[in-house]
Amino acid sequence: MPKALPALDDVSPICCAPLSSTPDFPLDDAVRLAVRLKALADPARLRLIAFMLNQPNKEACTCDLAPAVGLSEPTVSHHLKTLEKAGLVSKKRRGMNVHYAVESKAIRALGVAIHVDAPANFDLPTCST
Repeated sequence: MPKALPALDDVSPICCAPLSSTPDFPLDDAVRLAVRLKALADPARLRLIAFMLNQPNKEACTCDLAPAVGLSEPTVSHHLKTLEKAGLVSKKRRGMNVHYAVESKAIRALGVAIHVDAPANFDLPTCST
């Protein structure tokens, strides 16, 4: 049975150097990156992210997301919670509705981390650690 990744409620963007520039990739960075990639590695979650990226302000109400991806609202809420715990989306309540927004810096940082030809000095998000 595969070993489960630890639960991570770190919503800050990943800020590790690109894999191609780090021959001894630190374990902590590897876990943080893996948790975020695992959260994103689901067809429904990718479709939710794609839908939000194509909306004004890169956000959408849960009431619009369920029909957009053809899933029930409870299922969409589960997927959004997973994305939120990984720091890939954020949410705000507006009246009776909850709006989720893509955290562009977090998505961009994932791309930088797995980019094959990214320079080591690529503009990464600032780490708080």
